[in-house]
Amino acid sequence: MRTGVIGCGLIGSRRARWAGTDLVWVHDTCAEAGESLARECGVAALQDWRDGLERVEAIVVATPNGVAPAIVVQALERGLHVLLEKPMGRNLQEARHLAERAAVSSGVLKIGFNHRYHPAVSKAHELLAELGPVLSLRARYGHGGRPGYENEWRGNPELAGGGVLLDQGVHIADLMGWFGGPPATAYAQIRTACWPIAPLEDTAFALLTYESGALAQFHVGWTQWKNLFSLEVFAEMGSLHMEGLGGSYGPESLRCYRRRPQGGAPDEQRWDFEGPDSSWELEWRDFLGATAGQPYWGTPADGLLAMRTLEALYASAAKGLVCPVVT
Repeated sequence: MRTGVIGCGLIGSRRARWAGTDLVWVHDTCAEAGESLARECGVAALQDWRDGLERVEAIVVATPNGVAPAIVVQALERGLHVLLEKPMGRNLQEARHLAERAAVSSGVLKIGFNHRYHPAVSKAHELLAELGPVLSLRARYGHGGRPGYENEWRGNPELAGGGVLLDQGVHIADLMGWFGGPPATAYAQIRTACWPIAPLEDTAFALLTYESGALAQFHVGWTQWKNLFSLEVFAEMGSLHMEGLGGSYGPESLRCYRRRPQGGAPDEQRWDFEGPDSSWELEWRDFLGATAGQPYWGTPADGLLAMRTLEALYASAAKGLVCPVVT
């Protein structure tokens, strides 16, 4: 599937490498970055991505949040398949617009939620059916930020749309929706605690409730000085504990605890996943399957659910109130 990649930063470069021999061209507003990746992959570096749309069947959009929606709309209008790196826009309004355009396009729109493809996470999702209804969820996710954030696009409110709650919190919102279903209400407190990126936040705490009665709690931050990923799901008959994403986030593991009817310590199973991060490759395969009509993860509906959750959390933080998660 002839593919173009727009945005040649860390994520776009990973997507380009997994496209392999299907890659036709790359583009970045930084000519040096585009030309460097083009030389590595043996493809063309375009000065204007619009010039390449007729030469491909699919594009990967890995640009700053504020730039991506206009690119996605033009590609979908041409019937191209689109892998859009998360989030699905800067806000719910942009996400809804993209979903509407995808619904009338012959192309597939997939949102890049690569965390679903980490083996600990996908294995946990398989096991959940054996453990009964979800009672609660708990997550922690973050890294230490870096000096100069205020000079990058992630520190620019117009380009970013939000701080850590949107940037990393969208992964947690997606995973909690995947495991727990749509939330009903949201409450959040956000702060610009350390990095000079106000009005964007570098720390966020959130509480969610579900119509089922389940509860969820999570913390995301760019003040997590040692990188951390932790997701726990507590169900009626046991619990699932995911830790690490590999690399600087530490080894990836999954523990499953099953309740004993007679009480006492639960039975434990543990899986450790060593080796390189396979989530990018698995997500690329899923994208290819989606273009062939197969079911896939990261649908527009998945993207909208995550954005509805975040929209309610931002509204809560602004008002100091519990806010409904709109349907």
